[in-house]
Amino acid sequence: MKIDYVIEQQYNDREIRDILKERFGMSNNMIKRIKLYGIMDINGVHKRVIDKVRSGDLMHAEYEDDAGSLKTDSGIKIYYEDEWIAVCEKPSGIVTHPTHGHLDDSLLTILSDSRLHPIMRLDRETSGIIAIAKNGYAHDRVVRLGMNKKYVAIVYGRYDKPEGTIDKPIKRRPNSVMIRDVSPDGHPSVTHYREIFYDNEKDISLVEFVLETGRCHQIRVHSLSEGHPLVGDGLYGPNSKDNPTDIEGSDELDKKIGRQSLHAYYLSLRHPVTEEEMVFKSGLPDDMKSVIGDIDILR
Repeated sequence: MKIDYVIEQQYNDREIRDILKERFGMSNNMIKRIKLYGIMDINGVHKRVIDKVRSGDLMHAEYEDDAGSLKTDSGIKIYYEDEWIAVCEKPSGIVTHPTHGHLDDSLLTILSDSRLHPIMRLDRETSGIIAIAKNGYAHDRVVRLGMNKKYVAIVYGRYDKPEGTIDKPIKRRPNSVMIRDVSPDGHPSVTHYREIFYDNEKDISLVEFVLETGRCHQIRVHSLSEGHPLVGDGLYGPNSKDNPTDIEGSDELDKKIGRQSLHAYYLSLRHPVTEEEMVFKSGLPDDMKSVIGDIDILR
């Protein structure tokens, strides 16, 4: 982690630690790490974090807590990378974090041999854009500054209204580790949806989802609760063992895509240091196109 910053007038005659807190959102713990194990220079001269600075001074703060560059031969599409964060596209079929049984083939281990800090998580079968921090400070800053995420999914049938909000609590199903259900005594869960395209012949819809809360399987559970399970969903879909429903033609479509048809297609965030707004978009993957057609979702 390295920061080079020209002191602005508003921080004239202020202590370095105050600037690190106010301008860069650093915690006391992070400032202590820089103080004890890192570098803190003003105009090339070592300073204490309690020293005061003048506007126009050049501050250099450094602490070795980053993962370096990502692997160039990972096969993962990288949209953006610097010393702080990386934004890439996770293919379906890959877990985000290393887990038992996926210690060497998770997204994080494929991208780097060093420790990475995922700022968001996508289910194994979900594809799309994901943001990763290279150190704990960058992770905390991006989360605090806020992100805007949008998903698209192919669902069976058609919502009664072209857009709306699903406000239904969700909880884990009793005696199940994975499955979630809508339940009055669950955690508050809110999903906004908007129809993008409807295929009358197949009776399936391409729908945009925006999460106001971030419950496990929220889109899948909420859409099922409205009578529109995701095409290919092996856990909540019509051909699943735990949530079966009778939908004509679903067996063929589920087999054609072979995974839950959910894609994280839009992400906006603010850079952890510059605070510049960054926007990333990803079109429909080929397997979803094979079911719904080549729909332009990036307009």
